[in-house]
Amino acid sequence: MQPRADTPLARDVDRFLDHLAHGRGSSEHTVRAYSGDLEELLTTLHELGVERGEDVTPRHLRRHLARLDARELGKTTIQRKLSAARSFFKLLVDEGRIELHPATGLRQRRTPRHLPGALSIEEVETLLRAPDLTLAAGRRDRAILELMYSAGTRAAETVGLDRADIDREQGLARVRGKGRKERLAPLGSYALEALDQYLTDPERPTPDEAGAVFLNLKGGRLTTRSLQRIVEQRALEAGLRRRPTPHTLRHSFATHLLDAGADLRSVQELLGHANLVTTQIYTHVSLEQLRRVYERAHPRALD
Repeated sequence: MQPRADTPLARDVDRFLDHLAHGRGSSEHTVRAYSGDLEELLTTLHELGVERGEDVTPRHLRRHLARLDARELGKTTIQRKLSAARSFFKLLVDEGRIELHPATGLRQRRTPRHLPGALSIEEVETLLRAPDLTLAAGRRDRAILELMYSAGTRAAETVGLDRADIDREQGLARVRGKGRKERLAPLGSYALEALDQYLTDPERPTPDEAGAVFLNLKGGRLTTRSLQRIVEQRALEAGLRRRPTPHTLRHSFATHLLDAGADLRSVQELLGHANLVTTQIYTHVSLEQLRRVYERAHPRALD
């Protein structure tokens, strides 16, 4: 790969990524993805002789989009790359650096909405029983799984929990979500019991960070990648046919609440979604349950 040219546009990209990480509080994953996407855009613009933001035109961005199409990338990937470009140039517009947004009217592929996969209640219970409670790692992993299913937390929210975030008396966890937004998540009795057992465990490692709840075997705060491996390993031990991810437990949390009659607004608050539209995808997951209720209750549903 050729070294990146030090142009005003490249410096603007660096400033945007810094704003994304520190100003907006975006996740490390988002910043890393946007960084790669904008490096590709810089390469295209450099080859077209464009070095300043004010010189970028819709024609330049259409050339970039044509290159992405030619690589036969997935629709979701192309959408993310276009979103990175849109966000970057929006910042330049907001700052008065450029007058017109060059991505205005740029075609953006429609992305099919994939239904989130959810475990059945029986599968969740099997997964929660998988950790060996005679081992310190098993007691930790049971606390992790119980908390994620009880509170519907994302992976980053789970590993980011500090002990001060757990209110044992109120049965609540203070969760820091996307954009550093905070919400209070109720914790069920099983999650609280598992947390109590783990946090008072004499075999729990001495933490490097005094506040971290979930630790690796050396005492450091658990990472999202380690959390992913824990869920995968426990699912394998449980004999589940599907291989759930941490997000699968979050999907299962939302789906099971809706199946039991929870209203969409309440589930939105519990998940920490800013927009109800994001939560509405779970209504599709629960259609099978609605069909069963209809067929059982409606006098003309079945012949």
